[in-house]
Amino acid sequence: MKAISYARYGGPEVLEYGEVRDPRVGPDSVLVRVRAAGVNPVDWKCREGHLDALLEPVFPVVPGWDVAGVVVQPGAAVTEFDVGDEVIGYCREDFLSRGTFAEYVAAPVRALARKPRNLSFAAAAGLPLTGLTAYQVLTRALEVKRGETVLVHAAAGGVGSIAVQLGRHLGARMLGTASEPNHAYVRELGGEPVTYGEGLAERVRGLAPEGVDAVFDTVGGDTLKVSANLLAPEGRLISIADPDVVAYGGRYSFVRPDPRDLRRLAELAEQGVVTVHVSETFPLERAADAHRRNQEGRTRGKIVVTVDGNEG
Repeated sequence: MKAISYARYGGPEVLEYGEVRDPRVGPDSVLVRVRAAGVNPVDWKCREGHLDALLEPVFPVVPGWDVAGVVVQPGAAVTEFDVGDEVIGYCREDFLSRGTFAEYVAAPVRALARKPRNLSFAAAAGLPLTGLTAYQVLTRALEVKRGETVLVHAAAGGVGSIAVQLGRHLGARMLGTASEPNHAYVRELGGEPVTYGEGLAERVRGLAPEGVDAVFDTVGGDTLKVSANLLAPEGRLISIADPDVVAYGGRYSFVRPDPRDLRRLAELAEQGVVTVHVSETFPLERAADAHRRNQEGRTRGKIVVTVDGNEG
């Protein structure tokens, strides 16, 4: 099959488009014909070797964890899906090798749910990792409750935009950092935009004088100190970007595949609670360009790779 792969760590230039071995379908997996694959910051971080301590690479590595596609072959033990079913998945394993930037992927059932009927394949491919991250942080790590005030960093990005929508659904007041050109977008999501950069603390205090109940950090670095100082008494701080959050009394969170959570997200998408904004699509053979664009860090919503030029 055709796929994107890399045989060593490095920049986007190590990504190659060509033939790789067809995936084998295990008893608890299904073979999915990929229609679209979401691009996430973790993809280029893996490509550059930043997650080498967590995930052993088996070169050549096919990158990508998000997928939307169609089941073409269920595994021997699979009863949940049939040929022709449209699915989405967060197909992360405990090593790097068999990703979703390919014509086909053998996806474990534990990583899949049925595709929301009202989303295109491109939009659906942008939901799994970002949606699961936002859902698991808000409902479990932060345990956000109705009436609380939550600050989300990078609220116009992939994870942040889903977090704002989910937080509003949970009944929370959602503040979100964003550049001024993205303020209208954050408002559309149901959030209250706050310009990031110098003076951020004062701007947040102007909206929440007593502090915020929770901070959802997607940036890390210096943002952690500012965030910790904005918390109300008993406030909670979670970062998905920087393990150093523990030094500020917070917790680090790493998303995990969960079919129940993914099914819930699909339901919320079908109900119109959660939408996915696809800012740009790239054909599979231009995945390196998709990585470059994602690495710039200025994306509104999601960047998606499509297979066979099919964005539908």
